[in-house]
Amino acid sequence: MGQNKTLILKLSVISLVLLLFSLSFANLENTEKCETNAIPKDGCTVIIVGKDASVDGSVMSTHTCDCGLCDWTWRYVPAADYEDGSKRKIYHINQFRTWHPDVGLKWEKYKDDFTGLEIPQVSHTYSYVHGAFGYMNDQQVALGESTIGCRDKMENPTPTAKFDITMLTLIAMERAKTAREAIKIMGELGEKHGYGYTDTGEMLALSDPNEIWIFEIMPVGPLWTPESGKPGAVWCAQRVPDDHVSVCPNESRIGEINLDNPDYFMASSNVISFAVEQGFYDPDSGEAFNWKKAYSPSEYSAESSQGSRARMWRFFDLVAPSKNFSPGTPNMEFPFSVKPDKKLSVYDVMVMTRDKFEGTPYDPARGLQGGAFSNPNRLPYGFELEGKKFNTSRIIGVNRAEYVTVTQCRDWLPNPIGGLVWLAFGAQDTSCYMPFYIGINKIPRSFEIGDHWSFNRDSARWAFDYVDFHTQVVYSHAIKDVRKTQEEWEKTAVDRTPLIDKYAKQLYEQDPAMASDFLTEYCNNNADLVIDTWWDLGDHLLVRFNHFWDYDAKERKRNALEYPDWWLQLLVKYNKLKSVEENKD
Repeated sequence: MGQNKTLILKLSVISLVLLLFSLSFANLENTEKCETNAIPKDGCTVIIVGKDASVDGSVMSTHTCDCGLCDWTWRYVPAADYEDGSKRKIYHINQFRTWHPDVGLKWEKYKDDFTGLEIPQVSHTYSYVHGAFGYMNDQQVALGESTIGCRDKMENPTPTAKFDITMLTLIAMERAKTAREAIKIMGELGEKHGYGYTDTGEMLALSDPNEIWIFEIMPVGPLWTPESGKPGAVWCAQRVPDDHVSVCPNESRIGEINLDNPDYFMASSNVISFAVEQGFYDPDSGEAFNWKKAYSPSEYSAESSQGSRARMWRFFDLVAPSKNFSPGTPNMEFPFSVKPDKKLSVYDVMVMTRDKFEGTPYDPARGLQGGAFSNPNRLPYGFELEGKKFNTSRIIGVNRAEYVTVTQCRDWLPNPIGGLVWLAFGAQDTSCYMPFYIGINKIPRSFEIGDHWSFNRDSARWAFDYVDFHTQVVYSHAIKDVRKTQEEWEKTAVDRTPLIDKYAKQLYEQDPAMASDFLTEYCNNNADLVIDTWWDLGDHLLVRFNHFWDYDAKERKRNALEYPDWWLQLLVKYNKLKSVEENKD
């Protein structure tokens, strides 16, 4: 890529910011069901950071939407007011289903699946942004999602369950002013109208500028009916201490609970009684009730699963290496949360979402699996050979993400400015985080279109897939150019945030609408520039590594790619090659 063009693009963003400021003073995861003791093939990783565990005091959460064939499109939903007596229709929204673009886009087609339920509408709904789930509203209520599964007999695939996890998150975005409110809204709706249908056990990290909670909800079996008078869901929530961090890698995280401490625990009325009724917990055993052991037990560790269940260990080892957690520690024995050895910045969290277990026994790029160019994205699901099954590592930065989010809730700024969603389309190792303030009033059209089966240059996601495809071929070489470009755009955007905050706050104090327009123009123009840069980066990688050579455009030379000695040694061994000297003999 031409350095001059990159510089011009970067200067364009800064110029836009300054111009708008001056003028203003003159706006799935196709997640496999996590059956008891099964190792899921897919799933989403959520990283959780309390406000006193972050460098700047923001509350943070992530969501790697690791599906590989789900809808990746995004929408902005404006705030709205309703007359007394209005109703809100409830739809079944399958988080995994997609439609052909010729038939229609998902966020219009889902309305074909009306559940028949209408609930009273509130007088005012908040604006928010959503992808597969709602991610943040204009009150700075944010979330991240991870499927955790439940016991088989708890699943309720019948349409009697009116709510699935996607619909619950959209309602929460529309109505909740705090994380606690979001939990109560979703919990009560699930209990009253039933939860499940296309979903099993789910975890949501729910945050606001003051705190962050882990909320877990599960169905109560296929025989439930509203007429039974019993809750149609069972749920529990635990608050993460402000100076702690936590993670959910598709495994239930809540253990023993204390409902006498409502500042840290909330739960449905049947949280224990349902477990007793189903035989999941014996109150006469002398053991305290344990949520995850009752409803979603799993006995794996990083070591026993050969790395396919290593995300729990890897996260805690990254954030608290001083505790020296062992890979042999059963995942259910890891603490709910931990105080990190050092506070985390938003950039630290972004880097963590790209982690591929480098330097560990579970590094997927090591040896033969990574190949000559140390590609960590091969064999993501394990394999079968001669009637035997083999696991491979399931890393944090998996290569099948639809998109990845990092949300920031910040209490020192007005809500429209304090709330930030950093969005990266596609696999996080080759994509780029773009900032979106929750005070925006629209998103780029390119975010709203595209699917896996039709190449589309008008779709933002395809720009990042274009780079990703050309990176995989000679990964260890190409990823260097990708990382350099990521740093140019991401680090600059992170460093620029305080300046944007300051300008936007000054505008907000004069006229909130003016601040909204400013933030919208800044975020959308930055995104457009990033997308253009990624298309150019894909072209650059195609030209540079064409035909497995290294074409130096500046010097107009063609250089040979370097292959590691260990790979060449294997080539000699398995192809039974002889050296030139041996052939002379």
